[in-house]
Amino acid sequence: MFSKDEIIDILQDNKANSEIFELADKTRAKYSGNAVHLRALIEFSNNCKCFCKYCGLRCENKKLQRYRMQPDEIVSTAKTAVGAGYKTVVLQSGEDAFFTRDIMCKIIENIKKLGPAVTLSIGERSKDDYKAFKDAGADRYLLRIETTDKNLYKKMHPHMDFENRLKCLKNLKELGYETGTGCLVGLPGQTIESLAEDILFFKEIDADMVGIGPFIPHPDTPLGDFSHGNFHLALKVMALTRILLKNVNIPATTAMETLKPDGRLIALKSGANVVMPNVTSPLYIEKYEIYPGKAAPADDIIQTRTEIEQKISSIGRTISLGCGFRGEIS
Repeated sequence: MFSKDEIIDILQDNKANSEIFELADKTRAKYSGNAVHLRALIEFSNNCKCFCKYCGLRCENKKLQRYRMQPDEIVSTAKTAVGAGYKTVVLQSGEDAFFTRDIMCKIIENIKKLGPAVTLSIGERSKDDYKAFKDAGADRYLLRIETTDKNLYKKMHPHMDFENRLKCLKNLKELGYETGTGCLVGLPGQTIESLAEDILFFKEIDADMVGIGPFIPHPDTPLGDFSHGNFHLALKVMALTRILLKNVNIPATTAMETLKPDGRLIALKSGANVVMPNVTSPLYIEKYEIYPGKAAPADDIIQTRTEIEQKISSIGRTISLGCGFRGEIS
């Protein structure tokens, strides 16, 4: 619908913000329905081998108290989430070598026995690993590109390879995953032009899920002294992604809520259709600090879900009863 130049103009000009958000909301309603898909997020390890300059989990952050949930503990948390009504479990961690192919497959198989869809967000792996996870029952995989600007990517991700990131996304698509990606908005050195390229990239690879959030600096990273990203710019990137990709699943990210009270509700009214409540044990949740000040859930999984359902109901939306695959209207 929009060319790169038109996307740039929209991102630079705030005069038509309300119209863009309204169009995104109407597009969401037409192609994805009125229901919000709730995904139970389990952050099972904050160990990470990577050096990403914006992330509090980066391996060089010696101030972070590391943890690693055991496989049985992960499955037990998933069982509690399924009992609370969640139809999807999202397993997220840093890039932690402890969780080998075999260990992850056993976790996935045991969670699938409980009935939910399983989403993985555990970083770059070999195609053989991805195939094994898929064969074990994984349905979706989230691997954010963060930025399609190759030079910026290199600056933000020391010792990582942009081309390998693209290869991983291609492998996931070829293996039949619902494939998710996304970007950070407001990274130091990022341009409006590169954000436009990000949006077009999501369209080009036909992403099934797109997570977009504002950059929030962590004090124990090299970017700790920089300013956070602009909430409304991140919201516009999200809205334009909805307009271009139609029936894609888009989460209202926690980072939105961290920057602005009711940020997730604002996102839901601007094109988003997914919320991922954090069901990680209070023993660990504060230690999974990609950025500081993360909006915290209630201590109890049932209470967390109840509070989120009430908020969603307050804007006239319903809760999906299905697993929420792309194009599923409910």
